[in-house]
Order: sequence, then structure tokens, then C-alpha cells
Amino acid sequence: MSERHPDGFLKHKRQPIGNRPVIERSTDYREIYLPKWDQTHLQAQGERCMDCGVPTCMGGCPIGNSIPDWNDLIYRGDWRAALEQLHATNNFPEFTGYTCPAPCEPACVLACNDEPVTIKSIERAIVDRGWQEGWIRPQPPEKRSGFQVAIVGSGPAGLAAAQQLNRAGHRVTVYERENRAGGLMTYGIPDFKIAKHQVERRIEQLSAEGIVFETGVEIGKGRTLADLRFQYDAVCLAIGAQKPRNVRVMGRDLAGVHFAMDYLVQENCRQHGEVVTCPISAKGKRVVVLGGGDTGADCVATAHRQGARYVLQININPQLPDERTPANPWPEYSQTYVASYAIEEGGEEVYSMDIIAFEDNKGNGHVDSIVAERVAWRYDEEGKRVGRHVLETKRAIAADLVLVAIGFQGPRSETLKADGLELTARGTITTNANMMTVLPGVFAAGDAQMGPSIVVWAIGEGRDVARQIDIFLSGGSRLPASLRTSNPYISRAKRPYRKQV
Repeated sequence: MSERHPDGFLKHKRQPIGNRPVIERSTDYREIYLPKWDQTHLQAQGERCMDCGVPTCMGGCPIGNSIPDWNDLIYRGDWRAALEQLHATNNFPEFTGYTCPAPCEPACVLACNDEPVTIKSIERAIVDRGWQEGWIRPQPPEKRSGFQVAIVGSGPAGLAAAQQLNRAGHRVTVYERENRAGGLMTYGIPDFKIAKHQVERRIEQLSAEGIVFETGVEIGKGRTLADLRFQYDAVCLAIGAQKPRNVRVMGRDLAGVHFAMDYLVQENCRQHGEVVTCPISAKGKRVVVLGGGDTGADCVATAHRQGARYVLQININPQLPDERTPANPWPEYSQTYVASYAIEEGGEEVYSMDIIAFEDNKGNGHVDSIVAERVAWRYDEEGKRVGRHVLETKRAIAADLVLVAIGFQGPRSETLKADGLELTARGTITTNANMMTVLPGVFAAGDAQMGPSIVVWAIGEGRDVARQIDIFLSGGSRLPASLRTSNPYISRAKRPYRKQV
């Protein structure tokens, strides 16, 4: 392989790994992405990286992936070294390569006036190749420390913390209230976004490394936090923030109005072959999804696959511009409109609509329409809505099934205060600078302590809390930390869907 061309970004156009044709993918639950990619194509995309003196892509990545390094390794054809470089900062690159909104890409220097490097595609290709070649294998520790740690929750944060602590030599047990491990990756994200075998093989890897998984165990019911504190030297709460935001308007209690996650979890269970009682189905129905973020898009796509009559997605905020505005300069997270994969498959989007009621015009206790107003919002200096001007009142929208996907609040467990934990005004678990709660030896990580965010942040949180627990137990740590400190490039990446809720 010759030396990388200094003007590779001029030689090659951006060409990410694409998706399968809409007409094909919208009728099945297989991953929407093209299953095969060409090595030469990815090498050319790696050559587009400019190896910047100040790699702002790394600043845009919450875990500080060494993006220029593995871009160069891919260009040179050294895929195994690229995988090692990727795993050095990210325990589960397939989780991010398949589901992350990639805040690194709009932070790429090329994005200042051109199309960014296909960072997400390259990341996905590296880990795909790693599994294909058998390079990803269990790495149990050479010796044990004698300390035992309990992780509550097996989502990305809990799994990352477990693997890091186990590799530091501590005995780790992960408790999961559901029947299968994986948390959001298993139950929340549809199969067509990430196939569940990708999660299952990571669980198998962690088990082979010595981590114990106890599924079907909900702490607070049977086992208590006090029990864990007595049995283990440290406890980490990585229980997520699955308490959904509600729409508090007249008619909310009508049948046919459901929270999005209830709907998505059911479909994930059904795809796994589990029996679902009282299934929520979109087949033949007029479906309205409230919320414009990733969860809303997943609901739209699931409704397509279930055979909905039509799907309408309502966003309370105005549609984003096609290009950056002066108030949203590079390298901030790009606040521009991009059609979701779900809308590409069909359905309709409407913006600046505020729901004021759900109606039952037939008198059978089931929703059949939504009453909404088209509005123009007023915002304060922090971007919060502070007032509105009604442009169109009492607009009736037919609906047989309504899915509420307007975001999440804090952890869902109602036992937290009873356990002696303190909660913030947002409902998240209060922690200090070392990620420890008010209870000595009890730590919190991920959405449970930072609020709802994206998978890459959860992995970073898991790595960070593992380091803090290792220091607490051993007095020091060789475990690396992620880039969770404040920096201007990721200030919006922590909440990239604020404008879409």
C-alpha cells in the first residue's frame, strides 16, 4: 500500500455503506443496512481522513475514539490493528456502529464546508470484520483481586462497566430484571436496527470472561439494594431512564393510546418468539406517532412492518433547516433536517403541532381522533419553549393507534428514595464527582445519573464508573477514562434530539 494521498478528500467522494432498498427492507425485520461492503471502497473512504492536527471528530465523540488512527489503518489494510485501536476506547463498537447518530461526523473538519468522512461506516466495517475473522475472543483476567462488584442493569452502560471491572480482576455479577440481558439494545431498539445476535454474542463473550448474569431479578422486589451492599464490595446502578414523558391532555386514558417503549418492547419480544399478552398492533390502523426523535422513528418503521393503513409522525417543534444557521456553527452537533430511515419507508411528517386532546367520537372508550393546534413557538436564550402563537386551531387528525414517543425522564424504579438514594430535580440519581451516590460504595452510571442520552454516552459512562469503582476498591486504577469532561464540541451531542422531541 502506497503512502496515503494528502488530498484523499479531493480524490474520493463520501460514500457511506448504504441501506437496503426501501421496497425490500420495509417488509421484513432484517437489518436495514446493506449486508456486504467492499474493502477497497472502505479503504478509499479512510483515505479521505485528513489526519488533522486538531481532530475535532474526536472531540465530537463522547468516548474519544481515536478516529484518525483507525481511518489510517483501514486505508493501509491493517484491519486487525484498527480493531484493537477501536476496542481501546469502545467496548462494543457494533452497538455504536449500527445505532449511534454519529456526532463525530458533523464535527469532522471536512464538514466545515464539505461532506464528512464516513466514520460510522468505517467503525461498523471494522467490528464486522473482527467477528468474521474470529479476532474478537474472550479476554479473562490473569488474576483476581478478591473484590466483588454488583452491576444492576445490563444495558450499554452496565455491560461496559462490567467488562472493564472484570478485566481489572474484580468478580462481577450483573443483575437484569428482564429475561434476557442487553437492556435497551435487546428490548428497546428494533431488530431491523441491530440484530439481536449482535448483542447475544457480546453477552456470551462477557460470560466467557467470567462475568455472571442473573436475569429475571428486579432489585427492590425480592432482592434489595441493602442486600447487594451487604454481599458486594461495590454496587453500580445502571438502570437507565425509562420513565416516559406523558402527554397530559384530555382523553389520555382512552384505549389505543400507548407509550412508545411499551409498543417497541412487545414487538422485540414477539420477534424473539415470546408470547405477548394484549399485543399492540398497527395492522390496518391509522397510526399517529407523537415525537420526532429516534424512538418515534422506530415506532414509524415498526408500524410499517406490521401493516399500518397509514402512519403520521407529529413533531411539536418546527422543521429544522436544510443547512446550518449562524446560531449552529461547525463543529457543534448539526441542527439540520435529515429524513429518518423510517420516513424514507413511507408515512408523513408534520411539524409545529401541539396536541390538545384525544377524542372518542364513537363512544366506545377507544381513541379515534386527535385534536391539535398548529403553533409558532417563542424560545428563551437557552432554547426552551416559553410561549406560543396559535396559527391553526382545533385540527382533527384521525387515529386508531397513538404512540407517545416524546422522550424519557429519570429511572423507572420507585424504590430509589426508599433505598436511601437522593434524586435530582430531573429525577436522576444524585452522584458526586466520582460517580458515587450518597450511599458509600454505591455508584450510578448511564442514563440513570445523567439523564436520557445516546448509546455512545452510555458506554462512556460505563467505562468511567468502572474506573471510579476500581479506584474505590484498589486505591488506584489502570483503567482508562472516556471523554466525559466538558468540551465545546460535544455540548450538544449529549442531547442531540432536544430539538426533535
